[in-house]
Amino acid sequence: MISKRLQRAVLSAALTAMVMLSGQSSAFELNLNALSDLVKNVDTAVSGISEEKEIKLGKEVAASLLGAMPLVDNDELQKYLNTVGVWVAQQSKRNNLDWRFALVDDAGVNAFAAPGGYIFVTRGLFSILNSEAELAGVLGHEIAHVVRKHHLDAMQSAAQRQVAGDLLLTLADSDDREAMNALVSAGTKIYARGLDREDEIEADRIGVVYATRAGYHPFSLLDVLTTIDSMAKDSEHLAFFTATHPPTGERINILDQLMGSHFDTYADQPVVRERFVTAREKLLAMYSAE
Repeated sequence: MISKRLQRAVLSAALTAMVMLSGQSSAFELNLNALSDLVKNVDTAVSGISEEKEIKLGKEVAASLLGAMPLVDNDELQKYLNTVGVWVAQQSKRNNLDWRFALVDDAGVNAFAAPGGYIFVTRGLFSILNSEAELAGVLGHEIAHVVRKHHLDAMQSAAQRQVAGDLLLTLADSDDREAMNALVSAGTKIYARGLDREDEIEADRIGVVYATRAGYHPFSLLDVLTTIDSMAKDSEHLAFFTATHPPTGERINILDQLMGSHFDTYADQPVVRERFVTAREKLLAMYSAE
Protein backbone atom coordinates (compact mmCIF):
# COMPACT_ATOMS: atom_id res chain seq x y z
CA MET A 1 0.00 0.00 0.00
CA ILE A 2 1.11 3.56 -0.67
CA SER A 3 1.93 5.48 2.49
CA LYS A 4 -0.94 7.43 4.06
CA ARG A 5 1.51 10.29 4.38
CA LEU A 6 1.91 10.33 0.61
CA GLN A 7 -1.86 10.11 0.12
CA ARG A 8 -2.36 13.18 2.32
CA ALA A 9 0.35 15.04 0.44
CA VAL A 10 -1.31 14.32 -2.89
CA LEU A 11 -4.72 15.49 -1.72
CA SER A 12 -3.26 18.67 -0.35
CA ALA A 13 -1.20 19.24 -3.47
CA ALA A 14 -4.21 18.91 -5.72
CA LEU A 15 -5.89 21.75 -3.82
CA THR A 16 -2.86 24.05 -3.69
CA ALA A 17 -1.28 23.54 -7.13
CA MET A 18 -3.33 26.28 -8.78
CA VAL A 19 -2.44 28.78 -6.04
CA MET A 20 1.24 27.92 -5.86
CA LEU A 21 1.75 28.24 -9.59
CA SER A 22 -0.63 31.11 -10.24
CA GLY A 23 2.28 33.41 -11.08
CA GLN A 24 2.66 31.54 -14.35
CA SER A 25 -0.96 32.03 -15.43
CA SER A 26 0.02 33.99 -18.53
CA ALA A 27 1.25 30.77 -20.10
CA PHE A 28 -1.87 28.72 -19.48
CA GLU A 29 -3.52 29.65 -22.78
CA LEU A 30 -0.68 28.38 -24.96
CA ASN A 31 -1.79 26.74 -28.17
CA LEU A 32 0.96 24.14 -28.36
CA ASN A 33 -0.98 22.14 -30.92
CA ALA A 34 0.60 24.51 -33.43
CA LEU A 35 3.96 22.84 -32.86
CA SER A 36 3.73 20.58 -35.90
CA ASP A 37 4.77 16.92 -35.65
CA LEU A 38 6.20 17.35 -32.16
CA VAL A 39 2.79 17.26 -30.54
CA LYS A 40 0.85 15.00 -32.88
CA ASN A 41 -0.78 12.14 -30.97
CA VAL A 42 0.66 13.47 -27.72
CA ASP A 43 -2.22 12.19 -25.63
CA THR A 44 -3.10 8.97 -27.44
CA ALA A 45 -3.10 5.97 -25.11
CA VAL A 46 -2.74 2.59 -26.78
CA SER A 47 -3.61 -0.22 -24.38
CA GLY A 48 -7.07 -1.77 -24.22
CA ILE A 49 -6.97 -2.66 -20.51
CA SER A 50 -9.55 -0.83 -18.40
CA GLU A 51 -8.39 2.17 -16.42
CA GLU A 52 -9.66 0.58 -13.20
CA LYS A 53 -7.48 -2.48 -13.77
CA GLU A 54 -4.54 -0.32 -14.80
CA ILE A 55 -4.74 1.64 -11.54
CA LYS A 56 -5.00 -1.55 -9.50
CA LEU A 57 -1.97 -3.00 -11.25
CA GLY A 58 -0.01 0.22 -10.86
CA LYS A 59 -0.75 0.30 -7.15
CA GLU A 60 0.74 -3.17 -6.71
CA VAL A 61 3.80 -2.32 -8.78
CA ALA A 62 4.26 0.93 -6.85
CA ALA A 63 4.02 -0.91 -3.54
CA SER A 64 6.69 -3.34 -4.74
CA LEU A 65 8.98 -0.48 -5.74
CA LEU A 66 8.47 1.31 -2.42
CA GLY A 67 9.42 -1.89 -0.66
CA ALA A 68 12.86 -1.56 -2.19
CA MET A 69 13.16 2.22 -1.95
CA PRO A 70 11.37 3.87 0.99
CA LEU A 71 9.98 7.38 0.87
CA VAL A 72 12.14 10.31 1.91
CA ASP A 73 10.79 11.06 5.38
CA ASN A 74 9.77 14.68 4.91
CA ASP A 75 6.15 15.69 4.41
CA GLU A 76 7.04 19.17 3.14
CA LEU A 77 9.26 17.80 0.35
CA GLN A 78 6.67 15.20 -0.61
CA LYS A 79 3.99 17.88 -0.78
CA TYR A 80 6.20 20.10 -2.91
CA LEU A 81 6.93 17.29 -5.38
CA ASN A 82 3.23 16.43 -5.59
CA THR A 83 2.23 20.06 -6.09
CA VAL A 84 4.50 20.41 -9.12
CA GLY A 85 3.69 16.93 -10.38
CA VAL A 86 -0.08 17.30 -10.16
CA TRP A 87 0.09 20.60 -12.00
CA VAL A 88 2.18 19.16 -14.86
CA ALA A 89 -0.08 16.09 -15.05
CA GLN A 90 -3.09 18.37 -15.48
CA GLN A 91 -1.66 19.35 -18.87
CA SER A 92 -2.32 15.85 -20.23
CA LYS A 93 -5.61 14.31 -21.28
CA ARG A 94 -5.28 11.81 -18.43
CA ASN A 95 -5.68 14.53 -15.83
CA ASN A 96 -8.53 12.51 -14.35
CA LEU A 97 -6.11 10.04 -12.79
CA ASP A 98 -5.35 10.29 -9.07
CA TRP A 99 -1.70 11.17 -9.78
CA ARG A 100 0.76 10.40 -6.99
CA PHE A 101 4.38 11.48 -6.85
CA ALA A 102 6.98 10.17 -4.45
CA LEU A 103 10.48 11.30 -3.57
CA VAL A 104 12.31 8.09 -2.69
CA ASP A 105 15.40 7.48 -0.61
CA ASP A 106 17.85 6.30 -3.23
CA ALA A 107 21.14 8.02 -4.05
CA GLY A 108 21.05 6.85 -7.66
CA VAL A 109 20.08 9.33 -10.37
CA ASN A 110 16.74 8.12 -11.70
CA ALA A 111 12.99 8.59 -12.05
CA PHE A 112 10.37 6.08 -13.05
CA ALA A 113 6.64 5.55 -13.38
CA ALA A 114 4.08 2.83 -12.75
CA PRO A 115 0.75 2.40 -14.56
CA GLY A 116 -2.21 4.38 -13.32
CA GLY A 117 -0.40 7.57 -12.32
CA TYR A 118 2.40 6.63 -9.90
CA ILE A 119 5.64 8.60 -10.37
CA PHE A 120 8.89 8.23 -8.42
CA VAL A 121 11.92 10.53 -8.28
CA THR A 122 15.08 9.49 -6.45
CA ARG A 123 16.74 11.91 -4.09
CA GLY A 124 19.88 11.39 -6.18
CA LEU A 125 18.19 12.92 -9.22
CA PHE A 126 16.39 15.63 -7.24
CA SER A 127 19.72 16.76 -5.77
CA ILE A 128 21.36 17.43 -9.16
CA LEU A 129 18.48 19.49 -10.56
CA ASN A 130 18.77 23.28 -10.61
CA SER A 131 15.22 24.56 -10.94
CA GLU A 132 11.54 23.72 -10.73
CA ALA A 133 11.40 23.83 -14.52
CA GLU A 134 13.96 21.03 -14.65
CA LEU A 135 11.88 19.05 -12.16
CA ALA A 136 8.80 19.69 -14.33
CA GLY A 137 10.67 18.39 -17.38
CA VAL A 138 11.60 15.18 -15.55
CA LEU A 139 8.04 14.72 -14.29
CA GLY A 140 6.62 15.47 -17.74
CA HIS A 141 8.76 12.66 -19.15
CA GLU A 142 7.46 10.18 -16.57
CA ILE A 143 3.86 11.39 -16.94
CA ALA A 144 4.18 10.76 -20.67
CA HIS A 145 5.10 7.12 -19.96
CA VAL A 146 1.82 6.75 -18.04
CA VAL A 147 -0.27 8.60 -20.63
CA ARG A 148 1.13 6.46 -23.44
CA LYS A 149 0.96 3.33 -21.24
CA HIS A 150 4.52 2.34 -22.10
CA HIS A 151 5.08 0.23 -19.00
CA LEU A 152 1.63 -1.33 -19.16
CA ASP A 153 2.06 -2.45 -22.76
CA ALA A 154 5.55 -3.79 -22.06
CA MET A 155 4.26 -5.66 -19.00
CA GLN A 156 1.41 -7.21 -20.98
CA SER A 157 3.78 -8.34 -23.73
CA ALA A 158 6.18 -9.89 -21.23
CA ALA A 159 3.43 -11.51 -19.15
CA GLN A 160 1.86 -13.12 -22.20
CA ARG A 161 4.94 -15.31 -22.37
CA GLN A 162 4.44 -16.47 -18.78
CA VAL A 163 0.74 -17.30 -18.65
CA ALA A 164 -1.37 -19.03 -21.28
CA GLY A 165 -4.32 -17.12 -22.72
CA ASP A 166 -5.08 -13.50 -23.38
CA LEU A 167 -4.09 -11.62 -20.23
CA LEU A 168 -5.53 -8.40 -21.55
CA LEU A 169 -9.01 -9.92 -21.75
CA THR A 170 -8.53 -11.82 -18.50
CA LEU A 171 -7.77 -8.68 -16.56
CA ALA A 172 -10.51 -6.76 -18.33
CA ASP A 173 -13.16 -9.32 -17.42
CA SER A 174 -12.14 -10.57 -13.98
CA ASP A 175 -9.81 -10.22 -11.02
CA ASP A 176 -7.71 -13.21 -12.00
CA ARG A 177 -4.89 -13.38 -9.45
CA GLU A 178 -2.58 -15.41 -11.65
CA ALA A 179 -2.81 -12.85 -14.41
CA MET A 180 -2.21 -9.97 -12.00
CA ASN A 181 0.79 -11.70 -10.41
CA ALA A 182 2.26 -12.35 -13.85
CA LEU A 183 1.89 -8.70 -14.79
CA VAL A 184 3.45 -7.45 -11.53
CA SER A 185 6.32 -9.89 -11.99
CA ALA A 186 6.81 -8.73 -15.56
CA GLY A 187 6.75 -5.13 -14.36
CA THR A 188 9.57 -5.76 -11.89
CA LYS A 189 11.72 -7.19 -14.67
CA ILE A 190 10.96 -4.25 -16.96
CA TYR A 191 12.21 -1.78 -14.35
CA ALA A 192 15.42 -3.80 -14.16
CA ARG A 193 16.05 -3.74 -17.92
CA GLY A 194 14.33 -0.49 -18.97
CA LEU A 195 11.85 0.40 -21.69
CA ASP A 196 12.48 0.38 -25.41
CA ARG A 197 14.49 3.22 -26.90
CA GLU A 198 11.45 4.44 -28.87
CA ASP A 199 9.42 4.75 -25.65
CA GLU A 200 12.09 6.88 -23.99
CA ILE A 201 12.45 9.17 -26.99
CA GLU A 202 8.68 9.58 -27.19
CA ALA A 203 8.48 10.39 -23.48
CA ASP A 204 11.18 13.05 -23.94
CA ARG A 205 9.28 14.89 -26.66
CA ILE A 206 5.89 14.62 -24.92
CA GLY A 207 7.36 15.56 -21.55
CA VAL A 208 8.68 18.81 -23.02
CA VAL A 209 5.18 19.65 -24.24
CA TYR A 210 3.58 19.00 -20.84
CA ALA A 211 6.16 21.08 -18.97
CA THR A 212 5.76 23.93 -21.45
CA ARG A 213 1.98 23.78 -21.20
CA ALA A 214 2.43 24.05 -17.44
CA GLY A 215 4.18 27.39 -17.96
CA TYR A 216 7.81 26.34 -17.46
CA HIS A 217 10.92 27.12 -19.51
CA PRO A 218 10.68 24.63 -22.41
CA PHE A 219 14.36 23.71 -22.68
CA SER A 220 14.77 22.53 -19.09
CA LEU A 221 14.60 18.80 -19.84
CA LEU A 222 17.50 19.31 -22.23
CA ASP A 223 19.35 21.00 -19.34
CA VAL A 224 18.74 17.96 -17.13
CA LEU A 225 20.01 15.57 -19.79
CA THR A 226 23.06 17.78 -20.32
CA THR A 227 23.83 17.71 -16.58
CA ILE A 228 23.57 13.93 -16.52
CA ASP A 229 25.71 13.64 -19.66
CA SER A 230 28.42 15.72 -18.00
CA MET A 231 28.68 13.42 -14.99
CA ALA A 232 31.46 10.87 -14.79
CA LYS A 233 30.41 7.87 -16.85
CA ASP A 234 31.72 5.49 -14.18
CA SER A 235 29.75 7.15 -11.38
CA GLU A 236 28.02 4.57 -9.23
CA HIS A 237 25.04 6.90 -9.03
CA LEU A 238 24.54 6.61 -12.80
CA ALA A 239 25.03 2.85 -13.15
CA PHE A 240 21.36 1.88 -13.10
CA PHE A 241 20.27 4.89 -15.17
CA THR A 242 22.73 4.22 -17.96
CA ALA A 243 21.84 0.53 -17.98
CA THR A 244 18.13 1.22 -18.45
CA HIS A 245 18.09 4.27 -20.77
CA PRO A 246 19.41 5.12 -24.25
CA PRO A 247 22.73 7.02 -24.33
CA THR A 248 22.11 10.49 -22.90
CA GLY A 249 24.01 12.21 -25.71
CA GLU A 250 21.77 10.53 -28.26
CA ARG A 251 18.65 11.68 -26.40
CA ILE A 252 19.96 15.26 -26.29
CA ASN A 253 20.62 15.31 -30.04
CA ILE A 254 17.25 13.83 -30.95
CA LEU A 255 15.28 16.10 -28.61
CA ASP A 256 17.18 19.16 -29.76
CA GLN A 257 16.34 18.35 -33.38
CA LEU A 258 12.69 17.68 -32.57
CA MET A 259 12.28 20.92 -30.68
CA GLY A 260 14.13 22.98 -33.27
CA SER A 261 12.78 26.53 -33.18
CA HIS A 262 9.21 25.44 -32.32
CA PHE A 263 9.59 26.42 -28.66
CA ASP A 264 11.46 29.69 -29.09
CA THR A 265 8.23 31.62 -28.54
CA TYR A 266 8.04 30.21 -25.01
CA ALA A 267 11.70 30.67 -24.09
CA ASP A 268 10.84 33.48 -21.66
CA GLN A 269 8.76 31.20 -19.44
CA PRO A 270 10.25 30.97 -15.93
CA VAL A 271 12.60 28.35 -14.54
CA VAL A 272 11.43 29.02 -10.92
CA ARG A 273 14.81 28.56 -9.29
CA GLU A 274 14.50 30.00 -5.78
CA ARG A 275 11.57 27.86 -4.68
CA PHE A 276 13.23 24.71 -5.98
CA VAL A 277 16.64 25.46 -4.45
CA THR A 278 14.99 25.90 -1.04
CA ALA A 279 13.53 22.40 -1.36
CA ARG A 280 16.76 20.92 -2.69
CA GLU A 281 18.82 22.37 0.15
CA LYS A 282 16.39 20.93 2.66
CA LEU A 283 16.85 17.51 1.08
CA LEU A 284 20.63 17.79 0.96
CA ALA A 285 20.72 18.80 4.64
CA MET A 286 18.87 15.61 5.55
CA TYR A 287 21.67 13.51 4.06
CA SER A 288 24.66 15.76 4.71
CA ALA A 289 26.40 13.10 6.83
CA GLU A 290 26.76 10.73 3.87
